Amino acid sequence: MLYTLMMAVAIALIIEGLIPALFPNKWRAYVLKLANEPVSTIRQIGVFLIVIGAILFWAVN
Repeated sequence: MLYTLMMAVAIALIIEGLIPALFPNKWRAYVLKLANEPVSTIRQIGVFLIVIGAILFWAVN
């Protein structure tokens, strides 16, 4: 179980690192745009991603 969790974290880090590595200018523009969004919008996006992740986790198991 721990091995699987570590592999999932490793894959997530690889995917998260691909965008700034391949498209640094677009990534910077996105981060600047995100920084100007209201906190409530950022929170809604976070909750949405958590729900999608939980559904995918449930579906795989």
